[in-house]
Parts: sequence; structure tokens; C-alpha cells
Amino acid sequence: MTAFFRLLSRLPLLWLQTLGAALGWMVWWASASYRHRFLQNTQAAGLRWDQVKPAVAAAGMVLAELPWLWMRPATQPLNVPLHWDGLNHVTDALQQGRGMILLSPHLGCWELGAQMMAEHLGPVHGPMWVMYRPARKAWLRDLVAGSRQRPFLQAAPANQSGVRQLLRTLRQGGYTAILPDQVPPQGQGVWSRFFGRDAYTITLAVRLARQTGAQVVMGWCERLPKGQGFISHFEPWDHAGLHGAQVSLEVTVLAMNQHIEAMVRRAPGQYLWGYARDKQPRIEL
Repeated sequence: MTAFFRLLSRLPLLWLQTLGAALGWMVWWASASYRHRFLQNTQAAGLRWDQVKPAVAAAGMVLAELPWLWMRPATQPLNVPLHWDGLNHVTDALQQGRGMILLSPHLGCWELGAQMMAEHLGPVHGPMWVMYRPARKAWLRDLVAGSRQRPFLQAAPANQSGVRQLLRTLRQGGYTAILPDQVPPQGQGVWSRFFGRDAYTITLAVRLARQTGAQVVMGWCERLPKGQGFISHFEPWDHAGLHGAQVSLEVTVLAMNQHIEAMVRRAPGQYLWGYARDKQPRIEL
């Protein structure tokens, strides 16, 4: 499989995205359960089919872009047009030495967003730390691990050791990225409303902000049409619950979910609607 990924990585990005769009529609028609979950999620959000239809192809593009992203030599920079919107919200926090927590949901090309930021910010502000959980399959585990160990991009394990690493990084004025709409293990989240349904929501970002005083920024990496490149968007997010325990975790997490909803509504055609956001959290032994 690694050899197959390497072969695909030699194709132009536009070709991969075209293949990915076809893959997205193939999965849509082949899997009734996927179609049901996709439509159930979008209907709960109150969105029309014409608003979310592009997300069927976008889900396939996310997968098809991975060989290009993961198999690129670590020393080779991203060779597509990259644009920035609101990057000052990130750099201001880093220049002040506050530390920065980026909340980047399953919107657009989140894998590219991390590499894009590390490549641009790393030479001045040091490495970006991201937390990840190793894949269960051995071939995929090695592939993913290698893809996320790049210049100025460091991976922290999804355990207490990784949390301590993120705390050290933020207290030293560094930066990290977290997927705020990924279902965490039991005990690491709270139930909160998200697009009209109860979703077990991660509390890590809120707890890190409370303990370090880091600035929280919402962001996502937009995929431009016809292989024209990507735009990383950033906007600050502040809430009283990020600064102390006077506001409950539940209230703060609900506000976070509402902000993410507003972001997604601006680009519903690039959100991962097929993700089972309302599933039960797994129990880790």
C-alpha cells in the first residue's frame, strides 16, 4: 500500500482531486449507511441539498490528497499556491509570547493546514505540535507517523504524555492544533449540542487555555477549485470560560460548538458530513 501511495503522489494535485471527487460519489452510491448518516447530519443542521452536495466530492478529495501530502519528501516545500486570511491573529499571539491553540474542524483540507502553518511559521516561531492517535493497521501507522514528522511539525501522542507536551509548548509561547469536532475517548469530553444533536465534545482546548492563558484561534484550510491552491482562514475566539472556572466547561464547550457551526455554515460544501459526530465515545483501558 505504501508503494501505491508513492505512485499516486507523483500525479498532479488536480488529477488527484478529480479522482477524489469521483471516489466521493462512488462511496456515496455504494454505501446506504454513509448516505443516511450524511443526510441525517445535514438535515439536522437545517441545510439544503444544494448547499451540501459539493461535500460528497470534497470527502473523496480529502482522501485523494493524502498521497500528495504524506509522501512528499520532508525537505520539499508545498508547491501549490497558498494564501492566508487573518494570519495576524496567529502571529500576534505568538509574538506576545502567549502561545496559540488552533481549533481546526473537519472543514476543507485540515491535513494540509497543519503542514502549511508549520512550513510558514516554523522558521520564526518554532515547531507546531499536533496530537494524534496511531492507526490500528501497521502499514497505515508507519505511513501516518512518517508524514507528520516534518520540519517544524511535531506529533504528540494522544495520552497524558502528549497533553503534558502541549502544556509545556504553550507555556513557552508555542502553538498547537486540535480537531475540536472529533469524538474523544470517554472521560475526555462533555455532551453538547452540535448542529441540533447531542455530540460528545472534546474539552482539551478549553482546559489548555485555562491552564496556560494561550490565545484560541479558529481556523480552516479552504480548497480552491480546479487545483488553484488553498486559503487558510483564521479568526480569534474568546469566551469567559477560557479564562477561569467561573464558567462551566459545558457552557464553554457549547459556545465553541456554536462558533464551529457558524464557520461550517459559511462553507458547508467542504465539511465532512459523513462523520458520525454523535457516536458514543470509546472506552480506553
